[in-house]
Amino acid sequence: MIKKLCIIGVGLIGGSLAMALRRAGYCNEVIGAGRSAERLQKALALGVVDSFSTDLAKAVADADVVFVAVPMGAMAAVFKQIDGHLKPGAIVTDGGSAKVSVIEDAKANLQQSYSQFVPGHPIAGTEKSGVEAAFAELYKNRRVIITPTKKTNELAANAVVSMWQAAGAEVESMAAEHHDMVLAGTSHLPHLLAFGLVNCLFENNNSESYFRYAAGGFRDFTRIASSDPVMWRDICLSNKTALLDSLGLYQAELERLKDAITKDDADQLLSYFQSAKESRDKFNF
Repeated sequence: MIKKLCIIGVGLIGGSLAMALRRAGYCNEVIGAGRSAERLQKALALGVVDSFSTDLAKAVADADVVFVAVPMGAMAAVFKQIDGHLKPGAIVTDGGSAKVSVIEDAKANLQQSYSQFVPGHPIAGTEKSGVEAAFAELYKNRRVIITPTKKTNELAANAVVSMWQAAGAEVESMAAEHHDMVLAGTSHLPHLLAFGLVNCLFENNNSESYFRYAAGGFRDFTRIASSDPVMWRDICLSNKTALLDSLGLYQAELERLKDAITKDDADQLLSYFQSAKESRDKFNF
């Protein structure tokens, strides 16, 4: 049970957590924090938060748990602003999509409370952004990964696990480096491909025809290209090494396909597609 939760960045991710915990009766009070008073006022009007402040130090002062849900590029600044203003025993966790860089930011800027920092990543979301898009069921039966460091307090880690479970999520723990490698391939790369395909066709002279006659496959594949550009810019820069590795592997696969098509190699194409289908069918998403 959380008496007072502070959410820094009350958008889709932070807002949905607040709503899920309220519904579960797991949180008594939620304070929102961020730079935009207008956005925070909207969160208040929607009943997502009980109060808000644009002064981060003030917002976290009495919080038992602080959830940081800002773009990756803003993590370091947030940690720096709240360091020294947390009450003893307060837990800090985050929702960043790349963990190695967040841990480095926390270690450098959250010096007084670093042992109370529990790096985390809810693998959930939609292409929508903002508190208006938040909903209580976002985390139901979805995975949340925590990547504790050697310095992370075990009780703090357990508390964060319990928080996410109360929100309906399934929680797993893994090393930050492994997390970044896995997410580079399963989340970050697909988003880049969606952005790339949309730009590829839009910048073509036949763009109007492409989009006018686009069918369900194009719609489904490119839906995530409607995601927040700032967030994805920061993710690319924060998980650069793992993402470049994934891009390299994918480029090699494209070359294999290109070669098979160039050579009219029907057997190779059939084998390639059959292998992918069998691999995909093994998993029930």
